[in-house]
Amino acid sequence: MKFLTNNNKTIPAVTSEQMKKIDRIATEETGPNLFQMMENAGRNLAELTIRSTIKDTKENIIILAGTGGNGGGGICAARHLANRDHKVKVCLTGTDTLSDITNYQLHILKSTDARVIFFNELKDEKPDVIIDAIFGYGLKGEPKGEASSLINWANEQLAIKISLDVPSGVNATTGKTSKHFIKPDITLTLALPKTGLLPKLTGELYLGDIGITKSTIEKVIPEYDSLIYKDDYLISCYSKD
Repeated sequence: MKFLTNNNKTIPAVTSEQMKKIDRIATEETGPNLFQMMENAGRNLAELTIRSTIKDTKENIIILAGTGGNGGGGICAARHLANRDHKVKVCLTGTDTLSDITNYQLHILKSTDARVIFFNELKDEKPDVIIDAIFGYGLKGEPKGEASSLINWANEQLAIKISLDVPSGVNATTGKTSKHFIKPDITLTLALPKTGLLPKLTGELYLGDIGITKSTIEKVIPEYDSLIYKDDYLISCYSKD
């Protein structure tokens, strides 16, 4: 599967295994490191949220964050939104198993006005925007426990929903959906589109540059063209097939 951008560039899509290889090469050999990529992802997510959905700073934004890298990107976005005086709450799937880098993002967030809440507090919330940062491209199997509960809660809300990288509960390679999966209005995928990002699953699809170099990507995807980012760090794209 290939995708087209709004500036008529063709972008190859990657499987989760190919994206994992690209991330490994970046973190172990060429850079950028995980924190830099997470920071870029979070900033792009915050910018897309402001650009696409937010009318004023009074709107209630709920970010659903997992314990891994995708959750870290969501927590980072919360900081950027809070820094711009937006009303933000982050609901975590848990704190005991946060990765070190995600935990550090949470540490930074605590110096802002954003609030950290838990699932039992969501019953009192009426969100205008929900950001889904529960799972990324690495999801295997069915969402369980708190993650599954958050997905179901999100789908019951009338809020605009934005997914980071891949809608939670969707297999990034095949597009196969779990029993419980997010149904977003907008998806911001990172670095390269994933082969499972079928139009019926993503809503409007955007691509965010997280700083991975062209030479790094070409080690896995030789036909990659970095000029897709010439006009903007955030570009809209859609399935060509």
